[in-house]
Amino acid sequence: MKKTLALIALLGLAACGADDPPFQPTAGVGVSVGSGGVSTNASVGATNGTVSVGLNL
Repeated sequence: MKKTLALIALLGLAACGADDPPFQPTAGVGVSVGSGGVSTNASVGATNGTVSVGLNL
């Protein structure tokens, strides 16, 4: 009984993600010039339209 419920729950969770669009990578770079000198920045991440994750370097 527990195995059957676990299998149904696993299939339900897998089906929930089946309709979502795949994650697309994102990236950005920048250069700023100011009184303190030149600074650079970069960012990488991924988004599927609803959820975004990223890292600023």
